[in-house]
Amino acid sequence: MAVKIRLKRFGKIRAPYYRIVVMDSRTRRDGRAIEEIGKYHPTEEPSFIEVNSERAQYWLSVGAQPTEQVHAILKITGDWQKFKGEPGAEGTLKTKQPKESFVTPQKGSVIIPEAITPKKDAAEAPADAAETTEVAADSAEAPADEKSE
Repeated sequence: MAVKIRLKRFGKIRAPYYRIVVMDSRTRRDGRAIEEIGKYHPTEEPSFIEVNSERAQYWLSVGAQPTEQVHAILKITGDWQKFKGEPGAEGTLKTKQPKESFVTPQKGSVIIPEAITPKKDAAEAPADAAETTEVAADSAEAPADEKSE
């Protein structure tokens, strides 16, 4: 029996994702698999690739032949180099960066208007009241000075 390591397609039209499976070469593309050894999602950025390295090494060692696409995936993960005993067994797989956590914006930001900002402390309120009375007193004195001249 000729055993192949190939892709089994899932997903909707124009939104494929695949499982990396070990199958008899005579079965149809999405038919029954002997074993599932990984996943491949090409539409994500960067592409999601997950391979059970131990099982891939086993199947390659007993003679399973990878298809061209799976061969390229195994080279990216480093499993092919490990199997052949070549340097570069760590692979070139790029992983997705974790999403940045949300940070609340600073006071005075465009996102949060000042009208919605939290109320000021009680200790700050009397200081503001004193400033407003001083400003009012200054404005009352200014017209009086103009009249005396």
